[in-house]
Amino acid sequence: MKELIANIHMHTIYSDGHGTHQEIIQAALETGLDVVIVSDHNVLVKGFDNYYHDGERKVLMIVGEEIHDQARVPQKNHLLSIGADQEFATEAKNPQNLVNRINRSGGLSFLAHPYDPEAPAINEDDLSWVSWDVEGFTGIELWNQLSELKSLLTNKIRAIHYVFNPSLIARGPFPEVLRKWDELQKSGKRVVAIGGSDAHAIRASMGPLKRVVFPYHFHFKCINTHILVDSPLSGEADYDRRIVLRAIKRGNVFIGYDLPAPTTGFRFTAQGYEQSGIMGDQISIRDGVTLQIRLPRVTECRLLRDGEIAEVWKNRENCTFITNEPGVYRVEVFIQYQGLRRGWIYSNPIYIRE
Repeated sequence: MKELIANIHMHTIYSDGHGTHQEIIQAALETGLDVVIVSDHNVLVKGFDNYYHDGERKVLMIVGEEIHDQARVPQKNHLLSIGADQEFATEAKNPQNLVNRINRSGGLSFLAHPYDPEAPAINEDDLSWVSWDVEGFTGIELWNQLSELKSLLTNKIRAIHYVFNPSLIARGPFPEVLRKWDELQKSGKRVVAIGGSDAHAIRASMGPLKRVVFPYHFHFKCINTHILVDSPLSGEADYDRRIVLRAIKRGNVFIGYDLPAPTTGFRFTAQGYEQSGIMGDQISIRDGVTLQIRLPRVTECRLLRDGEIAEVWKNRENCTFITNEPGVYRVEVFIQYQGLRRGWIYSNPIYIRE
């Protein structure tokens, strides 16, 4: 099984970003990413879906879109469209119609920054998702790095502090989003979780102080979505794009905060009666299931079933759990970094059914 590192959700000069597609490509090549997925606001910028090379290094760029109703006040319901190859911004007023159109086109739809608090210190509104009656979407952006930054900017002094010390920001997904994800899964929905940078390469200034807030290079070292595919990619862009999107749709992915330490190599698997599975798969509970967790380093890990803690391990690198109970099982991993306990890895579930 081949593991790819992808960074999802970034903006360029075609919407409210301050960098170009070429700058994103260069930053991705220099930081060792395999895939980048760009999503400008209400515009599908065509012509950049391809492989890009620098010597032996290469990165696959996929261009999607972040769609929202620009006439709505206050702003809500931002949705990521990935792989649709069609412009759907005209459907933004009705989130259900929007999701339906993306599904019919063969694309994926993710609720962007489901909880996105206001930040009065920088004149930013609450941009949370509110239309929770929508059905059929692929998943949610469980951890959005820009939303987390916004939540910390309660005044201008704190804004300056975190802008100049970005490594202090990331702690983990908002508890509200984790609870909502578990609630959706428990209700029977299959909801794929991805991590998002929401990168803008914002150029901020306050008097003589000037700074690029979260340059693309920094984002690409932080909250990534690791994708597990059955075999190495072919090097042919259209074919590999389909392979990547299929793995994301299945939920064969995990979210890794790669700044404290690389999360590459994490695995969460299940072995049942004549069946085995990885994140995103469903297997039968018949005769019991053995869940196995492999961590990239010794640290703290916990297993959740239907949103409730089933087991906790401290100072472990390999963890095993045997169950006879059906449910939605997922993993959270924590790491100490710069004096704080941080969320490090968030798996997608393994679905164990009757």
